[in-house]
Amino acid sequence: MKSEFKDQLALPAELLGETARAVGFLSRLPVPARFFSGAVVPLSEAVRSFPLAGLIIALPAAMLLAMLTAAHTHALLAGGLVVALQIAVTGALHEDGLADTADGFGATADPERALEIMKDSRIGSYGTIALILSIGLRVASIGALCVMLTPFAAFFAFLGVAAASRAAMVWHWQALPSARPDGIAGKAGNPDEKAANWAIGLGVALLVLCVSASGGLVAGAGALAAIAAVTALFTRHVDMRIGGRTGDTIGAAQQCAEIAALVALALIL
Repeated sequence: MKSEFKDQLALPAELLGETARAVGFLSRLPVPARFFSGAVVPLSEAVRSFPLAGLIIALPAAMLLAMLTAAHTHALLAGGLVVALQIAVTGALHEDGLADTADGFGATADPERALEIMKDSRIGSYGTIALILSIGLRVASIGALCVMLTPFAAFFAFLGVAAASRAAMVWHWQALPSARPDGIAGKAGNPDEKAANWAIGLGVALLVLCVSASGGLVAGAGALAAIAAVTALFTRHVDMRIGGRTGDTIGAAQQCAEIAALVALALIL
């Protein structure tokens, strides 16, 4: 009886540890050291907790969005403040991946040269333009949601998009082999199939649940379709250009998915 009870508690406890480690990996939020000491689950298996980590990472920005919406703050100012806080929480991790990917793909058609450029920490004109577009589209979309939704609805819509965009990272990661085995994504290995399917399913469920509760089923379906289409197209493009994924393209996948969902919601609602 005691053994069965321990088994029932094992999965929630394991998932809690994985989520904490995912939060530490994907953001600058402080995570207690005990969640990292003696951790035996590799990142390739811990990806199932990425959508849950996305909820936690987006929580401060979602709360700010709700407060600004309740205060009837100017739409663009509200959008700018929310995006700024989200970037501060993540340490611009995904934005860095987007900029590096844009620089590599924009500068050359040669796969090897593109990988070299992506590895360079310096930012070029293509990366700069990508960041301007990313931040601008998110600020405008979030500002539109601030005007069209109630504080409660805006809060949950933002959380749903955050969870689903982290699931999109896993989808992209799983779909392609490593283009650079010595890189971070290459050393982490391919995601465990069951863990990846869990993450994708959880991301879809959280998006539909959160967005449908705040904007209706049509809005939830629209945001989901936008993420699926953009992630699939981006993944195919990456495969054609460099023959596999890198840590930068995984981060860029999150950005593309988040932008697609927010723009879709702003257009539908």
